[in-house]
Amino acid sequence: MEKEKKKYALGKRKYVLSGIACLIVFTYILRLFTLQLLSEDYKADADNNAFLKRILFPARGAITDRNGKLLVYNQPAYDIMVVMKEQEGVDTLDLCKTLNITPEWYKRRMSEIRDPWRNPGYSRYTQQLFMSQLSAEEFSTFSEKLFSYPGFYVQKRSVRQYSYPYAAHVLGDVGEVGPKDIEKDDYYNSGDYIGKLGIERQYEQQLRGEKGVEILLRDSRGRIKGRYQNGKFDEAPIPGKNLTLSLDVELQALGERLMTGKKGGIVAIEPSTGEILCMVSSPTYDPRMMVGRQRGENNRKLSQNVHKPLLNRAIMGQYPPGSTFKTTQALTFLQEGIVTPTTQFPCALGFKHKGLRVGCHAHSSPIALAPSLATSCNSYYCWGLYRMIGADKYGSSQAALTCWKDHMVAMGFGYRLGIDLPGEARGFIPNSAFYDKWYGGRWNGLTIISISIGQGEVTATPLQIANLSATIANRGYFITPHVVKEVEDEPLDTLYSNKRYTKVRKEHYETVVQGMRAAVTGGTCRAANLPGLDVCGKTGTAQNRGKDHSAFMGFAPMDNPKIAVSVYVENGGWGATYGVPIGALIIEKYLNGKLSPQSEVKANDIQMRRIDYGIHER
Repeated sequence: MEKEKKKYALGKRKYVLSGIACLIVFTYILRLFTLQLLSEDYKADADNNAFLKRILFPARGAITDRNGKLLVYNQPAYDIMVVMKEQEGVDTLDLCKTLNITPEWYKRRMSEIRDPWRNPGYSRYTQQLFMSQLSAEEFSTFSEKLFSYPGFYVQKRSVRQYSYPYAAHVLGDVGEVGPKDIEKDDYYNSGDYIGKLGIERQYEQQLRGEKGVEILLRDSRGRIKGRYQNGKFDEAPIPGKNLTLSLDVELQALGERLMTGKKGGIVAIEPSTGEILCMVSSPTYDPRMMVGRQRGENNRKLSQNVHKPLLNRAIMGQYPPGSTFKTTQALTFLQEGIVTPTTQFPCALGFKHKGLRVGCHAHSSPIALAPSLATSCNSYYCWGLYRMIGADKYGSSQAALTCWKDHMVAMGFGYRLGIDLPGEARGFIPNSAFYDKWYGGRWNGLTIISISIGQGEVTATPLQIANLSATIANRGYFITPHVVKEVEDEPLDTLYSNKRYTKVRKEHYETVVQGMRAAVTGGTCRAANLPGLDVCGKTGTAQNRGKDHSAFMGFAPMDNPKIAVSVYVENGGWGATYGVPIGALIIEKYLNGKLSPQSEVKANDIQMRRIDYGIHER
């Protein structure tokens, strides 16, 4: 009986083992079938051996200013590509000597190419970037010996060139893609270029165009034998779209000249369109530094510079707006019925109430609204805010401040305006929740009085201040500021054509305009009183930890304005010291097309003046 059971068990085991063996064989057959007939991998390897797909890079779109002057264009350059499978046996020492590189650099570069983290999608059978942006002279030397370096190919492409040393922060630059760029958009491969900053980054998809491809036949040794089916399956590249900027390069040049040796920004806007006429951030740099193989080293030096020349202060600098902010308060108080154009407040060298004092300079007292703008009276706006926060109509200080904040936001503060440049900062407008948290819910108009004169917690960018000037020039609306005037064969986003209205009626803007005009004819902006241009302006002197910042905003002409401008000079002192004369020169240059001989002397004087910022960034 036991023998029969053992015999049965052995027989059963035989069938089990046979079944397992059949399953394994079937699995291998299925896998081979999948790999050879269904998978594209082997076909791709075979194709890679037989064909060479050469990418044809499109010409990147050119960039011009509003007057048609060429700012950015392309010039020929050459990349060295390598197919790793084919380059074995190359005399690397001779290659290094020809390209003027070290063997160590060669080894490091080859290692980087093979690294899947640095080079996603790496394949031994496809072209990989070995060295980029050879000049015509370097290419000529290398091409003479190309036949002795199997696996190495030359790829013609173009690199950016800049006609002027201006507007680096607006134009931006182009650099090699990183792993994140490749992961985010499958259009890019290792070695491709992408916009890194400014317009080049913001309008990358329009500027880059579409790649083409050329399919070449190769023999068993990898030698090119001609085009596959006479180019039947080739695809021509589609050039990128050209951009026309709203910038006036001559105005931009003047602005950068005037800001030499100073930190800060200038923004000029055409009020009726929202088009930015110039955008200066100082210190700046020559955009031509970011071209060629020295780009990385130059970028490193700029990044390590203590004065931060890569920072676009015009849209990223968040400063106390100072007295330029008084115009927003005047408009809010008028709209809310806190004051009328004839309402007067006392000023005894400042605001004094319940033991609190905010200083002011000497002028007539009591004073009405328009003269308060002309003389930049602090007391008037402190009294206005104190009345508003304590007004019975709102029910509480929190509700009053919410109303105040809503007016500021509608005027373009506290949030990004939406300019077509990356990196815009939002500034800061405090709300009731902020103060409730800060003061434990125990605060009133006196507690926060400094925000009425653009100090305290309030911050704004030079762009936002220029936009405020444009809003006043338009008597109550603005169009989102933008630097691109036209994209070839493509309409602009409606964001850059729609009017954005504030909460203040037009007649109140007229009152503020009269005050800003009085500031120029007989107030703090007398240096901006240009013959025949009817300039309106407002100074700003913003307190900070060091020397005061100098600010100015204005527009001209008073009726049918053509330009609105803001100037902000860090540690420049009184608004009339730097802000007003710089703003006046910008206005004169744009409206008259040139500076008068007297103004040219002023421009030279301002250009030569330097502000000592020490060795540390404040």
